[in-house]
Amino acid sequence: MFMAGMRALLSGLLLLSGVSVAEPRERVTHLLNRAAFGPSPADVAEVEKVGVENWLTSQLQPGLDPAVQQRLAQLKTLDLSIAQAFDQYAPPKQKLKEAGIDATDEAGKRRLMREAKDELPRQLIIELTQARLIRAIESRRQLEEVLVDFWFNHFNVSAEKGRVKWMVTSYERDAIRPFVFGKFRDLLGATAKHPAMLVYLDNWQSVRDGFELKRKKREDLDDDDEAPKLPRGLNENYARELMELHTLGVDAGYSQNDVREAARALTGWSLVAQPTKPDFGSFIFRRPAHDEGSKFVFSLKLPAGGGQGDGEALLDFLARHPATAKHIAFKLCQRFVSDAPPPALVERIAARFTATDGDLRAVTQAIFDAPEFWSSVDVKTKTPLEFVASSIRAVGTVTELKPALARTLDGMGQPLYRCTPPTGFAENASAWVSAGALVARINFGLALTSGRVPGVTVSLPPTTSDPQVTIDAVAARVLGHLPTSTTRETLMNALVAKEQDGEVRRLEPSKVAGLLLGSPEFQHQ
Repeated sequence: MFMAGMRALLSGLLLLSGVSVAEPRERVTHLLNRAAFGPSPADVAEVEKVGVENWLTSQLQPGLDPAVQQRLAQLKTLDLSIAQAFDQYAPPKQKLKEAGIDATDEAGKRRLMREAKDELPRQLIIELTQARLIRAIESRRQLEEVLVDFWFNHFNVSAEKGRVKWMVTSYERDAIRPFVFGKFRDLLGATAKHPAMLVYLDNWQSVRDGFELKRKKREDLDDDDEAPKLPRGLNENYARELMELHTLGVDAGYSQNDVREAARALTGWSLVAQPTKPDFGSFIFRRPAHDEGSKFVFSLKLPAGGGQGDGEALLDFLARHPATAKHIAFKLCQRFVSDAPPPALVERIAARFTATDGDLRAVTQAIFDAPEFWSSVDVKTKTPLEFVASSIRAVGTVTELKPALARTLDGMGQPLYRCTPPTGFAENASAWVSAGALVARINFGLALTSGRVPGVTVSLPPTTSDPQVTIDAVAARVLGHLPTSTTRETLMNALVAKEQDGEVRRLEPSKVAGLLLGSPEFQHQ
């Protein structure tokens, strides 16, 4: 009977349907499912107390969150510079001594580096994932956390590529978080110059034709298997993704020649690549590597001799292009409204983007002001991060930071900071809705509500003699509102059993909550 109930819930998850917000509680739940990582009892109470508009205003102008900052202080890697991260979490020199390898034995050093290269850097990613989860679950700055997730994914880099693993902590902290309520041009510039992006999309090695590294610098880089590949000429990877993913979009009418001209404008944008340097990992413009000739990208003419200004002018142009406004508007509406947002809404948000010169706070506000936002209830499916965070927000609290919680996302197909393609993780439901993925979610929900997720404490309403009362009480906690009649009936059929004398057994709230976490009502947002 229990497994039959699980199958019924799974079949429901494979269908999406939209309804309009009718009751105030449902309006609050809808808002928290989109502008936060799901409803928590405390946030539901707060929004009902201050009202939707006041809560949104506070989220768009967030205050300090000392409780979360105190929790994050346990994670020692979050404040490290790139140089510090590499110094402390790269395979240490002591390992050379322990292995009996002489410092001049270059082949031995490279072999040991290959064997141990993932041992320590993995801790950086574990702590960064733990921090993302803690913020998503506990932060009072919920909208900011949703936007950090969105913009990191938009400007994706992967720790799986070379030295990015030592740079990604700084990337989120220094190039994403400070700009999610700022101007798009500033966010674009911060990501373009950050070493994580320079390495991930190879722009660090993009140089003018005929440029050669000095021999000493080449030797320094050849010593390290984790170092980026040596410059071999013009590299178009970043320029292509800059236009296709970060700004204009796929169908903006640019040509391969436009990509090449953009790449020429960005030659010489590099980084200090030698770990022995105190400013290792810092952005640097190498003028000798820059193509000083004139360039022509779309209608943008860049005269000869522009230096670093060529790249800055290119970013200015792309950030303010009408195609960029439409592309960013579409992606934001896809995140907050529906997988296929109404074209009229996208046009209005694009117009707001243009009118405010890419003011992301104003653009985000415009989405929440749109009727289409409020009518798009339950038409999106939660990503694994959204599911795990919202599950814990609904029924529990994190009492201790445990790496196991961070690894949970790997098993659900969303290993944070390790999405290899520059497209980032998919936003549409089809990427996350499959029988295997949904079974993993139900298993997590049952493990969570039965107290088997390390570091998380669960609090549920007590059982009652009336199964329907128990279901409704637990549903109010998990969903933020009463379940639909279909969900209630499914749970009754799956869980209610009678004793031989005809008495109905009391339901276990943990099983009710576990199945509710796997229900269509909880999976959708």
